[in-house]
Amino acid sequence: MPLSTSILLTIALAPLVGCLLAGFLGKQIGRAGAHCVTILGLLISCGLSFYVLYQIGFAGAPAYNHNLYTWFEIGHLNASVGFMIDRLTAMMMVVVTFVSLLVHIYTIGYMADDDGYQRFFSYISLFTFSMLMLVMSNNFLQLFFGWEAVGLVSYLLIGFWYKKPTAIFANLKAFLVNRVGDFGFLLGIAAVLYFMGTLDYATAFAAAPTLVGKTLAITQGTHWDAATVICILLFIGAMGKSAQVPLHVWLPDSMEGPTPISALIHAATMVTAGIFMVARMSPFFELSTTALSFVLVIGATGALFTGMIGIVQNDIKRVIAYSTLSQLGYMTVALGVSVYAGAVFHLMTHAFFKALLFLGAGSVIIAMHHEQDMRYMGGLRKYMPITWITMWVGSLALCAVPFFSGFYSKDAIIEAVGESHRWGASYAYFCVVAGAFVTALYTFRQMYLTFHGKERFTVVEHHGHGHHDDHGHHEPGVLAHAPKESPWVVTLPLILLAIPSALVGFFTVKPLLFGHWFGSAIHVNPANDILGEMGEHFHGALAMALDGFISLPFGLVVLAFAITTYIYLFNPAMADKVKSLLKPLWTVLDRKYWVDNVYYALFATGSQKLGRLFWKAGDTAVVDGVMVNGSAATVRRIAAGTRRLQSGYLYHYAFAMIVGLILLLGGYWLIGQ
Repeated sequence: MPLSTSILLTIALAPLVGCLLAGFLGKQIGRAGAHCVTILGLLISCGLSFYVLYQIGFAGAPAYNHNLYTWFEIGHLNASVGFMIDRLTAMMMVVVTFVSLLVHIYTIGYMADDDGYQRFFSYISLFTFSMLMLVMSNNFLQLFFGWEAVGLVSYLLIGFWYKKPTAIFANLKAFLVNRVGDFGFLLGIAAVLYFMGTLDYATAFAAAPTLVGKTLAITQGTHWDAATVICILLFIGAMGKSAQVPLHVWLPDSMEGPTPISALIHAATMVTAGIFMVARMSPFFELSTTALSFVLVIGATGALFTGMIGIVQNDIKRVIAYSTLSQLGYMTVALGVSVYAGAVFHLMTHAFFKALLFLGAGSVIIAMHHEQDMRYMGGLRKYMPITWITMWVGSLALCAVPFFSGFYSKDAIIEAVGESHRWGASYAYFCVVAGAFVTALYTFRQMYLTFHGKERFTVVEHHGHGHHDDHGHHEPGVLAHAPKESPWVVTLPLILLAIPSALVGFFTVKPLLFGHWFGSAIHVNPANDILGEMGEHFHGALAMALDGFISLPFGLVVLAFAITTYIYLFNPAMADKVKSLLKPLWTVLDRKYWVDNVYYALFATGSQKLGRLFWKAGDTAVVDGVMVNGSAATVRRIAAGTRRLQSGYLYHYAFAMIVGLILLLGGYWLIGQ
């Protein structure tokens, strides 16, 4: 049975209706009204997304690709609003709406004491609408609308606490860095239009083979391959949105936003938009091995080097932020070796376990009265058993322990990179294998510092009341009352995310990776079909997990587990010794490889100097000096001159009249001549 347009419109518009009601009628409907309308919208959207996934993925419904509304038409070029729903889109819709629904429920508990409650619900519903428009679009223009809309809402949400200077700095940074990526993305879309003459996906993909042999004149003597230019420009867009090196600097700072945002935007949905987009554009990327090698090297660099920064972080959310950068690198590596299905599979499993880890961290932050420094935690497992157990599930999935969902997606990527012969694959293989060790190191360190060992906080009952607005300045490690498990609106989403984090990989690895489940939604040239080769050695999810226990990445995970367990459970003093021993490396990681410093020196300071030049030369000298003050001075001089003529003496005026009469007569005489 074909999909109905009304169902698809309902999926996209239900969150928008909730957003508008909570945003514009927030005062009238109150807090309960705001969360009820937005959660109801998400419930409808999520339920129908599951129905669409069932229809298209399992009941044999054909893919849906229709324009619903034509915005404008110029010659043969038309800009439309339409939906393209195939298996890739259907899976993304379920991930987006399911995680978003749980984040909405979680927010009731997390933002309970915040003044901007209704505004927050309005924003996250608007974000969900924007993300759905991005993944459901059937043309580049609508994709770009969704792309920019999620960027805008991300800006609003990172700076949600607008009285907090660090939050405002972070949202401006995210906005500016994303503009760099979006400029490339827009050029890429323009290049598609230039070569293809269309913005419609299906038409452009069908015409993709015509790009072979076409070039683009960059300078008079330089011609670049058209497909390579298009792919690299589109990928620059993905580098901004999906926080790839060197446009990754905005994501760790975005942790200044409330925790539900970190889970929704910076783990499960917006940052994966770039991964989804490259998978969607696979017909183009398959035409350029140069572009794919570029993608591979960028992703591999991010997978290892951003993960390493996570080892030296003390803020519980920043550890998970750097982990997200690293995992996005893994997805990008998969794209680079033409394993698009593997990238999207990891995107899905990562959405569940990383959202779980962020929300778990938020639960800890609530219990610790908004203390985020892990050095002032410890021993929390007896106070918060549900948060503790669910976060361990998420951590084991993140570390790719066999049988957990992260294992199936991450292990497949590592194996695929090992099989690949593409330029840069050897470097990438080193990065993703070493990354497995690094991931386990910061993950177990985080879990031990937070939940195990001795308590490193003191409870002072008369110290005042814990505040829940993230603005509080209190003495570190001093709590007004003992930590306790978060309310059910916080723990229920944790449990519901822990289930897929543990199980979804086991049940979906065969169809998604080796069963050609995505069908025509993803295009891979036969020469690049690594998954096809790997499929010949695949003997089921159980055998894959058992093989995983004797693999090199898992051996490195066990090694990291042994190191962190010894240091943080049995010999905590060792941590400082290791830090002083590896001081140069620690400094490099603590300074984040000085990338931020370089950006500030080059772009921020450079922009300031340029601005100052324009201000001094343009504004002060030309505008104020010449135009504004100059014209005033001219008028003043003329006025001063005319004022001298008005002396008030009668004989002056009589003299002037006689002179004037002589001049008049002289003039008449000249004319008469």
